[in-house]
Amino acid sequence: MKNIYLDNSATTPVDIKVFQKMKPYFLKSYGNPSEFHKLGMEAKMAMEKSREVISKFLNAKKEEIIFTGSATESINLSHKGLIEALFLSKSVKKPHVITSKIEHKAVLETLKHLEEEKIIDVTYLSVNRFGRIDLVSLKKAIKPSTVLVSVMYVNNEVGTIEPIKEIGEYLNKLNKKRSQRIYFHTDATQATNFLDLDVNKLNVDLLSFSGHKIYAPKGIGVLYKRNGTPLVAQIDGGSQEKGLRSGTQNVAYIVGISEAINLIKTEKTKNNKITILRDGLIKGILKNIKDSKLTGDPINRIASIASFTIDGVEGESMVLLLSQKGIYVSSGSACASDKLTPSHVLLAMGVDAISAHSSIRFSLGRKTTKEDINYVLEVFPEIVKKLRIMSPIYKK
Repeated sequence: MKNIYLDNSATTPVDIKVFQKMKPYFLKSYGNPSEFHKLGMEAKMAMEKSREVISKFLNAKKEEIIFTGSATESINLSHKGLIEALFLSKSVKKPHVITSKIEHKAVLETLKHLEEEKIIDVTYLSVNRFGRIDLVSLKKAIKPSTVLVSVMYVNNEVGTIEPIKEIGEYLNKLNKKRSQRIYFHTDATQATNFLDLDVNKLNVDLLSFSGHKIYAPKGIGVLYKRNGTPLVAQIDGGSQEKGLRSGTQNVAYIVGISEAINLIKTEKTKNNKITILRDGLIKGILKNIKDSKLTGDPINRIASIASFTIDGVEGESMVLLLSQKGIYVSSGSACASDKLTPSHVLLAMGVDAISAHSSIRFSLGRKTTKEDINYVLEVFPEIVKKLRIMSPIYKK
């Protein structure tokens, strides 16, 4: 049977070069980086070299890089840590946060928790039918009590690229006139492989991403925190990571994520190939499957994601039948796929609930080939046809 993996936005396979770099820190240089003996110092040197690699990639300072266990943890640390720091300083009586309705659940659930505890007020920005926020709406939402804007760089379900640079430039100018600074966070998890993450060009104060979306292992994340941004630790203990994330560092995985970052620089040329394959997939599906619709921005779109609604067919059914053919994709986002509720992203984009249940996402990667795409275009229309015959809602 074929083995065609088109779910790279959910997770990527660990690159063999990443795995080889990690191996010594499991078997040979396995010391605790907090210890001063030879094995401990070897581990610490590898960790600090990795921190330097990532800081250069982000055009940041080395001390601004915090290692965490995931992008979700990074987001919790940045959002809860910032709000707690401002609360303790009593700089704002009730902080106001601005985000979008299509954020990852890591952002939405974190803010929901703080909102339910009556610690913050939140404004959830609407998006247009392509999943893109409007900068004018963001400007109108700002209040004297606004302390944080959190907008994802790329939406994980539909691939739309948000105007992060423009938001950062505006907030940077506005902050020069305000007594209370507005800190700017972006979830760059889906952007890391493809877009410029220069934190100074983006004017972000906080940026999060994870290893398992860039061919490193699951279980390692990064938080960039601009110097001067106040944060309170959310995990207490041994005061690792400059007191912001206690717990013995996962040195092997830290080495892995830094090697994955190194590989991004050498793999950039493959992004053009991925874009061409993605465009071919989009064109083929829209041409060969009646009543299929592309979701997300057709232009401001990440290279890897092609997402659709297919009228009259449930997303889960498409995923299962494609899997039987050796094609692995997703319906909605991986972090919410165990729930049968419609995608909050598609609903925010104005897609009706029935159509939102018919969503499917193909996310291409470095190993995707033209033959893979041709095979999908060969079997997918037949799968849709079969499911529509059984569908009680599809109008033939």
